[in-house]
Amino acid sequence: MALKVHINGTLFDKEDARISVFDHGLLYGDGIFEGMRSYNGKVFRLDQHLDRLWDSAKSIWLEIPISREAMTQAVDETLKANGIQNGYVRLLVTRGCGTLGLDAHLCKDPQVVIITDHIALYPEEFYQKGLEIITASTLRNHPAALNPRIKSMNYLNNILAKIEGMQAGCVEALMLNHKGEVAECTGDNLFLVSKGRLLTPPTDAGILEGITRQVVIDLAEEAGIPVLQIALTRHDVYVAEECFLTGSAAELIPVVKVDSRAIGDGKPGPVTARLRDLFRNLVRQS
Repeated sequence: MALKVHINGTLFDKEDARISVFDHGLLYGDGIFEGMRSYNGKVFRLDQHLDRLWDSAKSIWLEIPISREAMTQAVDETLKANGIQNGYVRLLVTRGCGTLGLDAHLCKDPQVVIITDHIALYPEEFYQKGLEIITASTLRNHPAALNPRIKSMNYLNNILAKIEGMQAGCVEALMLNHKGEVAECTGDNLFLVSKGRLLTPPTDAGILEGITRQVVIDLAEEAGIPVLQIALTRHDVYVAEECFLTGSAAELIPVVKVDSRAIGDGKPGPVTARLRDLFRNLVRQS
């Protein structure tokens, strides 16, 4: 069965899914998106993802052309049309077709695109043995230039850091902010375990306020694990007992080596395993 892609209320075969080359989403990365996971045919934390989508739209003066209710229905229908129970959903809203200039007021007809597919971001081996990552020289965008809470379609900053990681033989890379503090990885938020506490950079460190990140914080607090959102340096990473990453696509994945330094004993740790089990139990119940 050919994969179906939703564009503005119509389902197209993957090969026939097209938007204009004059769309400012393509020309300038002028648009927003959400990456979501579905479990048992239902999108996990859909309301929170839509909250962030609408907040991102408002922040960049982009009017989403359909209601939240219609968007929810469109996501559900696209999943069903593709027969996907456990998969990934990419929801995009572009500025729409405009001129070759930057004037967003000349754009018309914002495009709503919904792509659903099966996904395995990392091989299962990485979840069992952990990732090795490096610190990229590419810094995270300055939060005063573009608020990281806006999940925009312009990911060049992250892509350049990802390329650095791949060239070093790693599938992920740690990004620092303009102050030299730990921000996040190219597609995931970062957590450390130190002295019985769970540490993660605060939102003002220039990170995306991840949906999965918040779920893990809530699970940790419910499990009696103290959570601190504090500024972190690479030294904190190097001396941590455990490290793991979170994201909608990645879920929760351990990191065992950073910049050639083993984290803890170089194996996924017990707190990481516990939180991963709690997360997997939660999504199975969703």
